[in-house]
Amino acid sequence: MATSATSEQLLVVIDPVARRTDGESVRIAKDVLSAGATTKVCLPEGPEEFARALARRGARRPVVIGDDRALIRAVALLHRQRELAGCVLSVVPVGSALSLAGALGVPTGAVAAARAVLDGVARRMDLLVDDSDGVVLGALRIPPVSLREAALEEPLSAAPGGGAGHGSWLRTCQSLVRTLVPARPARDSRDPLDVLPRPRPARLRIEVDGVMLVDLDQPVEGISVTPCASGLAEVEVRPVSVGAEASPVVARGRRVTVSGADFRYRADAVVAGPVRTRTWVVREGAWGLTLPG
Repeated sequence: MATSATSEQLLVVIDPVARRTDGESVRIAKDVLSAGATTKVCLPEGPEEFARALARRGARRPVVIGDDRALIRAVALLHRQRELAGCVLSVVPVGSALSLAGALGVPTGAVAAARAVLDGVARRMDLLVDDSDGVVLGALRIPPVSLREAALEEPLSAAPGGGAGHGSWLRTCQSLVRTLVPARPARDSRDPLDVLPRPRPARLRIEVDGVMLVDLDQPVEGISVTPCASGLAEVEVRPVSVGAEASPVVARGRRVTVSGADFRYRADAVVAGPVRTRTWVVREGAWGLTLPG
C-alpha cells in the first residue's frame, strides 16, 4: 500500500557519524528539506539523545540523515516503543555504509533522497523480529562475514553514537587482519587478505515454520534469511560441498529458528551473538518508509 507524502512538519535527526564523515551532504540535504517543508533539526551527540529526539517528535514526521546503522537504530527504537505501526520513517543516506538503504529503494544521493522525503510515497515493508526484540530490515547472514570479506566490503560506519568514520574503520580492520596472518618472506607479495582463513563450516539446525530444513549432521557454509513478500521470508542454506558442488536448500516461511553450537549472525549492518538459538518471525507491513513515487 502506498500513500502520497505530504509537506507536514518534519523532525530532521542528523546522525553524528554523518556529520563527521560527510558534512557537505548533510548541509545539502538539510537545505533541500528546509526549502520544501517546515523542519525542526536535531543534532544528537549519542544514542541516548538520538532516542530522546525520536520519542519527542510529536506530530512531526521523522527524517533521519545518516547511514544504514542510523536507519536501523531508528527502526529498532520505534519498534521497542511500539510506534512503528503509526509512523512513517524517512531517511537521507549519508555516510560510508549505504547498501541497505539502496537495497530498500532509497536514493543514495543527498538531493534525490531529500526530494523523495518531500515528494515520495509511504510504503509499508515487512520486518524480521527476533525473540530478543531485535529487528532485521534487509538481510540476515549466518555466520557473519569474515574479517577478510569485511575488509573488502564497503566499510561500515562507526558504532552507533560515536567512533571514527570510513577511512579509520578500514585501516583498523586491515591492521587487525594483518596481525592475524603469520609472517612470511618479503618476496611473497600476496596481500594478507588473500591468505586469511574463511569461516569454518557450522553445524546448525534450521527450521522453517516448524519443518526441519537442515539438521546438525549436515555442516553448512552459510545461511541467509531475507524478507521477500506477503509476510514471508526466503531462507537459503548452503551445505558444505563434498566433491561436486552442493545445491543450496531454499524455503519460504513466516518463522525461522536456528539452533546448535554458539553462533554469531549479521543482521543488516550489525553483528550479534554468540547465541545457541534464535527465532525470527516476519511481521508483514510492520514499518513504513518514504520512497520515490
